[in-house]
Amino acid sequence: MPHTLTITDIQDVTHDVRRYRFEKPEGYSFTPGQATEVAIDKDGWRDEKRPFTFTSLNSDPYLEFVIKSYPDHNGVTEQIGRLETGDALIIDDPWGTIEYKGEGVFIAGGAGVTPFIAIFRDLDKKGKLGENRLIFSNKTDQDVILEKEFEDMLGDHFISVITDEPTDDHLFLDGFIDKPFLDDKIDDFSQPFYVCGPQPFNKAMMGYLKELGADPDALVFEE
Repeated sequence: MPHTLTITDIQDVTHDVRRYRFEKPEGYSFTPGQATEVAIDKDGWRDEKRPFTFTSLNSDPYLEFVIKSYPDHNGVTEQIGRLETGDALIIDDPWGTIEYKGEGVFIAGGAGVTPFIAIFRDLDKKGKLGENRLIFSNKTDQDVILEKEFEDMLGDHFISVITDEPTDDHLFLDGFIDKPFLDDKIDDFSQPFYVCGPQPFNKAMMGYLKELGADPDALVFEE
């Protein structure tokens, strides 16, 4: 069932990522990690649906998305980046295959971290973050989404990797995360793994993890 929601607040998260909050429909519920199909409530855009993950918690009195805009795509995210408070989006029912299945390692590429935000926030609220770890890969320092929040929640269990330029503030890796890197940073491949990022990233990470001994049934990713 579609819901038309008015934007009540917009905040910059990075140079090309913004946080959007909306009025929450009565009775609307979801679980951490779930997403929904989103369209812009403007002529010419209502049929252009894209999936976005909820970053709020079900207990929050609002709905929230953290969305990266891609101006060069000339598409939905570019248009969302132009929206202002008072504009509206149309959302459908929640869905998703990223579900928390126990302590493990979360591996994210860029905006692929968004399904993990609500999961970590939910665990933090319950005092159950435990030994969960996040390996978060970005191109530059300026691309790291919610860096301070992840640091505050996870401490040393947050590994921020920069791949495109040398950095003093994060772990620099010249190129993509690879099999030797994962082998060096992870000492237990029997635990659950959660992977989300661009499709080439997902494919590579899943392949490396399987080669390193991860149980295919313990790999959680967006299908």
